[in-house]
Amino acid sequence: MKNPKKKNFPAQKTNLHPRNLHRERYDFTTLCETSPELKAFVFRNQWGDDSIDFAEPLAVKALNSALLKHFYQVEHWDIPEGYLCPPIPGRADYLHYLADVLAADHGYQVPRGQNVCILDIGVGANCIYPLIGQHAYGWRFTGTEVDAVALKSAGAVIKANPQAAKNIRLRQQQDPNKILKGAIKSGEHYAATMCNPPFHRSAEDALSGTRRKLTNLGRDASAPVLNFGGKAGELWCEGGEVAFITKMIEESESFAKQVGWFTSLVSRQENLPAIYEALEEVEALDVRTIEMSQGQKVSRFIAWTFLPENKRKIR
Repeated sequence: MKNPKKKNFPAQKTNLHPRNLHRERYDFTTLCETSPELKAFVFRNQWGDDSIDFAEPLAVKALNSALLKHFYQVEHWDIPEGYLCPPIPGRADYLHYLADVLAADHGYQVPRGQNVCILDIGVGANCIYPLIGQHAYGWRFTGTEVDAVALKSAGAVIKANPQAAKNIRLRQQQDPNKILKGAIKSGEHYAATMCNPPFHRSAEDALSGTRRKLTNLGRDASAPVLNFGGKAGELWCEGGEVAFITKMIEESESFAKQVGWFTSLVSRQENLPAIYEALEEVEALDVRTIEMSQGQKVSRFIAWTFLPENKRKIR
């Protein structure tokens, strides 16, 4: 395998992906017309602009619901209290950059439609990636989940949105110690996998990170509340994201011929060397690190494959 560090896609420091529908400021007037429930959380900030309190979980949830309804025709969306409520623009970016990875194998045309099957590892109570991806590209999704409550919530969202339900199915991961094993069945083939792994090492680590954010915002950090929520399996696991992704890499070797591209978000750049080392050990044929940006925040996902380009084409 060639040095993956030389395969980074350049990040745009100030812009989301060109196909991302959230490149402009939120139009709260329009969003409130689409979703009147959002009005209760909108106020005029010190610069004279409409906004919400992004440190308030209910406000963030109302915004997400409005965005999903307005841009992706998700009429009914909800999550249980305390579960991860992810920022929509960044999640959409992962999907669009993944579409570019697939396009590179298809004459730089993004493959669309139900023949493109994506596996979402840890679909969560929010079901965000399948909801956005099936609308944006018509892809078919299988979402796996260990948490029974989260799976039930995602199922309720799908049931409440019949159009989305045509392209999304859910699958319980029976073994919490497995990632791909038990998620990919014999005879199944996927164009790609997606994953937003738990990146903290412990509950204390997650809490410490929240306190730092609140302090930086000049807020009271004595009783921190996660504005985007998140349960144990969503935010932390033993060994953090390096341990999780390394295990995924080890398991991916068993499904080398069934998946075009294995991918996962990587929250911390300093974790990449250990991930590259794990990919060297399984002798991945091609490895790419795709950078994304939202404002001043730069994120990334790692993509690897065991298949040559001609074997990755979607029929």
